[in-house]
Amino acid sequence: MGLFSRLFSEFVDVIEWTDDSSNTMVYRFERYGNEIKYGAKLIVREAQFAVFVNEGEVADVLGPGTYELETKNLPILTTLQNWHHGFQSPFKAEVYFCNARRFTDLKWGTKQPLMLRDSEFGGLRIRAFGTYGVRITDALMFIREIVGTEGVFTTDEISAQLRNLITSRFATIIGSANIPVLDMAANYDQLGEFLTTRIAPEFGEYGLELTRILVENISLPPMVSEALDKRTSMGMTGNLDRYLKYQTGASMEAAAQNPGGGASDGIGMGIGLAMANRMNDSLQAGGSQATPPPIPNTSPVVFHLVADGAAQGPYSVDLMKEQAASGNLTPDTLVWSPHMSEWQAAGGVDALNGIWTKPSATPPPIPSS
Repeated sequence: MGLFSRLFSEFVDVIEWTDDSSNTMVYRFERYGNEIKYGAKLIVREAQFAVFVNEGEVADVLGPGTYELETKNLPILTTLQNWHHGFQSPFKAEVYFCNARRFTDLKWGTKQPLMLRDSEFGGLRIRAFGTYGVRITDALMFIREIVGTEGVFTTDEISAQLRNLITSRFATIIGSANIPVLDMAANYDQLGEFLTTRIAPEFGEYGLELTRILVENISLPPMVSEALDKRTSMGMTGNLDRYLKYQTGASMEAAAQNPGGGASDGIGMGIGLAMANRMNDSLQAGGSQATPPPIPNTSPVVFHLVADGAAQGPYSVDLMKEQAASGNLTPDTLVWSPHMSEWQAAGGVDALNGIWTKPSATPPPIPSS
C-alpha cells in the first residue's frame, strides 16, 4: 500500500457493517493493521452488537447507536502521530459485529432411525426432522465460546453442532414420552414446545437463544409404512360383502362401456374371482344348514305314583294303564317322572291323557256308494 493510500485510509473514520447475506452471524471489521483512528465513528444498527477489542482484550460491548471512539480505554494515537514507528501504531483494536436478528429455517433431523417401544406395534424405528430458530443474546460469550478470532462466522459453521444437540435430546424425550406412534402427528406442537423448553438452557451456554423448534414430520421405515397402509385399507373397506358387490357392479359397468377394450379380460377375471368367493361362501352356508339335528332321547318314559301315602314304581306307560284299570291310578293321583320338576296330578300329564279315554263303541257312518 502506498503512502497516500495509507494516509487516505486514516481519514476513513466510519466503522459500520451492513449484511448482504442471510447466514452471517459475526463479522470482523477489517482495517489495515487493525489500526483504528482516534475519534472514529462507530455505527451499530438495530439487531446488531459491536464487541470492541483493544490490544487483545474486550473493551466494551455496544448496542445500537453511534459512538465516537475517544475514551481513554480506546486507542488515542494515530499513525500520523507515530512517525518513529514507521506508520505502525502500537495500539491495535478490532471491532466484531454480531448479528442479533433471528436466524430461522435452520434444519435438524435424525441421521439414523431411532428405536422406540410402541404400545400397539411393539418395537419400531422412526425418523424425524424439522426446523429451528436461534439468535445471539450474549455477544461476548458467543465470541469467546464459539467464534474465537474468525473474521466471518456463519450459521453453517455451528448448525451441525446444534443439530446434533437437538437430535440427541429428541431421542431421549420421544423415547420416554410413551406417545403411540399413531398419535404423534397430533402432538407435533407439544413436542416442539417441550423440546424448546428442554434444550434452551444448553443453547444459552453458547450465548444463543433457542427461539423455537418445529417438528415437521415423524416417519416410519418404508416396509412398516406399507404394512400400516394395508391395515388402514382393510379398516376402510368395512363390510367385505358389500364391497365385493360394489366392485363387481362397477367392473360390469366398465366392461359394458368398453366391450372390446383390453381391460375386459382383467375385469372378467376380477368378476370371476369375486363370484367364486361368493359361491364358496354360499356352499359353506348351505352345508351348515344340512347338518342333521341331535339324536333324540329314546329311553322309555317311566312314572312313580303315590298310593296309600307312599311312592310306588317306576311304571311304564303300559303298567300305568294297568294301575288305572285296577283303580289304583286316577286323574287326581300324584305322579312323577325324571323329566318332571315336581309331583303333578296324573290328569295334567300329557303322556297319561289317553289312559282314561274309552274308545267309542259307535262306528262312523257308512260312506255312500
